[in-house]
Amino acid sequence: MAGPGGLLVRPFAPDDRPRLIELWERCGLTRSWNDPDRDIDRKLDVDGDGLLVGTVDDRLVASVMAGYDGHRGWINYLAVDPSAQGAGHGAAIMQAAEARLRALGCPKINLQIRTTNLDAIRFYESIGYSMDEVVSMSLRLVDDERR
Repeated sequence: MAGPGGLLVRPFAPDDRPRLIELWERCGLTRSWNDPDRDIDRKLDVDGDGLLVGTVDDRLVASVMAGYDGHRGWINYLAVDPSAQGAGHGAAIMQAAEARLRALGCPKINLQIRTTNLDAIRFYESIGYSMDEVVSMSLRLVDDERR
């Protein structure tokens, strides 16, 4: 059943790969140090049901990658095609991700936003998310630099 603006949220299918990567690129989510093909493969290897896409009339316009580690849920790669923003697709695909995590017993969802991405911060605040007083740290274990 389609949601706001005719958005149909469903699990990722193999044929979605090129369109999904193009969406991430249009939304400015890709970085040279994160190979999107590898990110898709890794997600499919551990929890393929957590990679959701949203389509309108068979056009892929939204995505989200949701995961649960037994302690916290995590959101990555939330994307809505710039030409489709403002129609409620971001909120709709996030609701689907939240429902999936809730069904797994997840008590809290975390996500990371670049501090310069003020539009994303405002979007997440508009759907009920708030900032935690934490510092995000990382350690790269694998060099995924795209060449």
